[in-house]
Amino acid sequence: MPFPALDLPAFFRRKYGPTEQVGPNPLRRQRFGYYAPDDHYESLIDHLVTPGCRWLDVGGGRNVFPTNPTLARELAARCGHLTGVDPSPNIHENEFAHERVQAFIEDYQSEQPFDLLTLRMVAEHITKPDAAMAAIARLLRPGGKLVVYTINKWSPVSVAAWVVPFGLHHPIKKLFWKTEEKDTFPVAYRMNTRRALATLAAAHGLREVSFRKLDDLATFARFRLLNYCELSAWKAMNTLGVTYPENCLLGVYERV
Repeated sequence: MPFPALDLPAFFRRKYGPTEQVGPNPLRRQRFGYYAPDDHYESLIDHLVTPGCRWLDVGGGRNVFPTNPTLARELAARCGHLTGVDPSPNIHENEFAHERVQAFIEDYQSEQPFDLLTLRMVAEHITKPDAAMAAIARLLRPGGKLVVYTINKWSPVSVAAWVVPFGLHHPIKKLFWKTEEKDTFPVAYRMNTRRALATLAAAHGLREVSFRKLDDLATFARFRLLNYCELSAWKAMNTLGVTYPENCLLGVYERV
């Protein structure tokens, strides 16, 4: 099964509105022909959430889509049941989940299996990947899909996060992305390569059905000039066929 065809220009207009209403950052990206990893992920989940399906979102905390609450609300209404599972108390602030459970995924039990299970920017924090993937396989119905959207272990920002003491993570993230301290967690990077994800999935009866690396130009998004330079470098590297070093991983796995 190939990666689902995503109409990103149409999704962009739906998310950000007509050109005259688009904010400066999305408009800058649009002019360069660049779509953010979040746009790819959200468009994919929009494609996979079918009417009445059972959806389990793991580690999302208080947000399903932090950059797209409108779509989160729409998909929560479209699916039959949306459960949010997260060990952080942030899960109780999630306004979109129909059921909120504060727990590690390996401890969560459900009498009914799920059609779709999503891990949005949480795989990098999982310290027991084998136990987590075993739970995922247990919770998915045969033919059910797992979507993993996470950072690449070998991207420059990921490497920096690994070597910088955790106590400095929030001040740095706040400077670059205006994040809150309660949304900052330690990283483990135990399932943050394509090989690691495919190996774990195969060991528990899931197969990779599609995979992409998504260029990530969010590092300097808050700083107009630096972001312009970032986008220009990305465009030049794309033209030359050179891989952009900062990227995210987006994989879809099916329970056999």
